[in-house]
Amino acid sequence: MKNYTLYLIRHGITRANLEGIYAGGGTDIPLCEEGKHDLQSFASQFDYPSVSTVFVSPLQRAQQTASILFPSAKQLEIHDLRESHFGEFEGRTFSDLKNDPHFQLWMNPQKKYQPVGGESAETFHNRCSKTFMGMFEYMIKSDIQQAACVTHGGVIMSMLAQNALPRRSPELWMADPGCGYQLETNVTMWMRDNLAEAVRIVPFGYLEKEESK
Repeated sequence: MKNYTLYLIRHGITRANLEGIYAGGGTDIPLCEEGKHDLQSFASQFDYPSVSTVFVSPLQRAQQTASILFPSAKQLEIHDLRESHFGEFEGRTFSDLKNDPHFQLWMNPQKKYQPVGGESAETFHNRCSKTFMGMFEYMIKSDIQQAACVTHGGVIMSMLAQNALPRRSPELWMADPGCGYQLETNVTMWMRDNLAEAVRIVPFGYLEKEESK
């Protein structure tokens, strides 16, 4: 039985990441110079897989990352790979928001607060799970055995918490910028269980270097 491999990668660093600004699906910003440099450094130090197809978020920070890490691959833009829309919190920092009662509600998952102008957690998680399994469906139908996906940290955490083995809470699936996971499934796992197995950290060699520090 064929295995299908998807390399799920978080985009590189943006100015919002450096400045602690909430930049979700409602903020389309590019990589900063530090982010581009870090990705180029990663690509020279570590091994990224060779793929011909990259699924990519419509936001430019993800598309730029895909172009740096997978320059010869065809990019397939998927609208639902965008980050969650933070609505009223977009473009603001934690310092700005820490005393905001709406923000305090949002930070408590049990409250299930939907930001004004933003996306509910339920809607976000549903589309992440559907999109994750949909990428494998496309690969199976197109007989593409290996592909990459460049998306956002929140998307990766949601996808893997719902549809990956081993079972982990979302925060334990956080990936560093430019890094991610190798996921594998087959037709039986995909159809019967809606699951894929996380088998390795990407890029190859990055985990070993981090553990040696």
